[in-house]
Order: sequence, then structure tokens, then C-alpha cells
Amino acid sequence: MAENEVKITVRPNGPFRVEGPVKLVDVEGREWDLTGKPAFSLCRCGGSTNKPFCDGTHSKIGFQGAEAAVARAEGEK
Repeated sequence: MAENEVKITVRPNGPFRVEGPVKLVDVEGREWDLTGKPAFSLCRCGGSTNKPFCDGTHSKIGFQGAEAAVARAEGEK
């Protein structure tokens, strides 16, 4: 992975794993302090008590996520 590259990995039935230099901002425009965190996981099940970060709740509630990208129909933007 290149030094300034951001990599987001979809974990099976789990969170989005984010690696790389990113800025995470909430709806109010407040930025999270990610100092010292080269990687973190974002909740996608909606059950985390530590949103937007994953706390492992997905495994307790049986979250089933889509892991593969869906191919677009030809001509779709």
C-alpha cells in the first residue's frame, strides 16, 4: 500500500476496516482525533455503542452484510 493511500476493507458480516491517512468528520463537522491510529473499524451493522466505530456487536446480533460489489448494468453511471 502506498504511503498516502487509503484502503477500506469490507469484513465478512462485520465492519469496514479503514487503513491510511483519513479525516473522519461527524454530521456537525466535528473531527475525530485519530492520532496514533493507523487503522480503525467503522460499524456497519448499526448496533455499536461506540459509533461510528465497531465494538463487535455485529457478531452478537447476527448481522449479515453484503461483502461483494454488485456489478452495474451496462450504461449505468
